[in-house]
Amino acid sequence: MKIDELETELRNPRTTDLDNLSVLEMVEHIDAENQEVVNAVRSQDKIIAQVVEEISKKFNDGGRVIYCGAGTSGRLGILDAVELVPTYGLKQGQVIGLIAGGPQAIYQAVEGAEDSIELAKQDLENINLNSDDSLIAIAASGRTPYAIGALDYANNIGALSVALVCVSHSEMGEHAKYTIAPVVGPEVVTGSTRMKAGSAQKMILNTISTSVMVKNGKVYKNLMINVLPTNKKLVERAVRIIMETTACGEWDAREKLKEAKQNVPVAIVMQKKALRYEDAQKLLMKNNNRVIEALK
Repeated sequence: MKIDELETELRNPRTTDLDNLSVLEMVEHIDAENQEVVNAVRSQDKIIAQVVEEISKKFNDGGRVIYCGAGTSGRLGILDAVELVPTYGLKQGQVIGLIAGGPQAIYQAVEGAEDSIELAKQDLENINLNSDDSLIAIAASGRTPYAIGALDYANNIGALSVALVCVSHSEMGEHAKYTIAPVVGPEVVTGSTRMKAGSAQKMILNTISTSVMVKNGKVYKNLMINVLPTNKKLVERAVRIIMETTACGEWDAREKLKEAKQNVPVAIVMQKKALRYEDAQKLLMKNNNRVIEALK
């Protein structure tokens, strides 16, 4: 498909007078267009659920989740990968975000990087992508060579390959096992896919990663029990979680957190089951680190 035929590149007939509007009218137009994002994302629920199921199995068995993209798409993948570590207590490297052009491309465009299939292969070889891993290639246009190269390499070594695009009948879809395609339509500013397309991508990445974390025991009820208490705010959050899940007082929660060596799930099981640290830790390991199962 030619670039000028892609939904993301078409002119939006509803915003052709954008530069002649008052500020309030401009904001209202942008807000109205953003309403399309939710419906586009919702249309992909079934395929997203399938992707979550497959990634969860691999992640639970020690596989990693790798995001690959260029420009805005690459930055969104990096953002999700970085935020998952403190939120869910992941080890560095369990989720990785790669952007065409390397770290400097996070802040400034690297000319020609997104057009290189070979660069994607090199980046994935550098992190030793393997068949246990899951790769999500992200590109609004569905045709970025760097993203296609990442999908092809993932397929060649047996990793799970997922394309996240914002157009129908994408080229990337022909290179992926699964294709998630929220078609948000023409942007407010023609071709500016940092807007509706970027919002859709962010929502879907949040949905996938959050669901995978829940499936793998990183959440108890709706609480982020694997939060790493690395600063004052997160320590206070950890204490509140222990209090809410065990109905204990603040002093007891702080003591249990210390006894559990800052491990919130262990602290919860210790308090609820009246166990020592070692026994609570063993019980969690026996139940795949799922608090809900350990407490049954």
